[in-house]
Amino acid sequence: MDFQGPGPVVLALHGHFGRGRIFAPLAAALAGHYRVVALDQRGHGLSDNGGEFTADAYVTDAAEFLRALDLAPAAVLGHSMGGLVGYLLARRHPELVRALVVADMTVLNEEPETHPVLDVSTWPRRSPSRAALKDAIEERGIPDAGYFLDSAVEFDDGWGLLFDTADMMVSQKALIGDFSDSWTASQQPALLLRGGDSFILTAVTAERMARERPRTDLVELAGCGHWLYADAPEVFAREVRSFLDRTRTDNRTDSPVDSRAETTA
Repeated sequence: MDFQGPGPVVLALHGHFGRGRIFAPLAAALAGHYRVVALDQRGHGLSDNGGEFTADAYVTDAAEFLRALDLAPAAVLGHSMGGLVGYLLARRHPELVRALVVADMTVLNEEPETHPVLDVSTWPRRSPSRAALKDAIEERGIPDAGYFLDSAVEFDDGWGLLFDTADMMVSQKALIGDFSDSWTASQQPALLLRGGDSFILTAVTAERMARERPRTDLVELAGCGHWLYADAPEVFAREVRSFLDRTRTDNRTDSPVDSRAETTA
């Protein structure tokens, strides 16, 4: 989804089970200053289901997308799994990435840091209504299905999700691991955003990520969970824009980490 408008390009990458349109509020907040282009990654949103679901495949898709539309070098913003794709892209294709924003994603995508796989294997393929689909998801241990319902649409045979649950199981398992070396290997300026109540990225790991990678700013959004862009959209957009503004003119080759706590009040 291309939100268009003037300004440098920001490639936005959603997480597992998401789609590009979740970045509409951010695009609106950055309008007139930055052009947000949000990719429906393979198996998600309006992209095709099936195929190969590996870190290499996701990174290749993003690189080819930037090249095909002549969008590089771009700032790359990724949430959750999209953050992992973002920092792998920055390492493997540095010429395509001028700055990096990682929103609530760890480099230790494994136990005990986090639970890297959400079991969606028993989620219904179709339900008679959107409300019934919501209830079915929440009955399987999801307190609030709102994030997943961004991918709910009405098909000829009922309501279902745009992603295939079997694809998502394969994809989640393929991205388990310790990606610390890939994180520290890139050199672009980076902003690491952590939700204060995150279940994906611990405070200890976030501080280590910022400490071990030069030119990385760490900001924690107090009172926010994993979906921090939705929990505090104005604060999220403000931090992203402030960082992007700095990197447009900042030619630092090395600088200390700016580790700050941000409240949502």
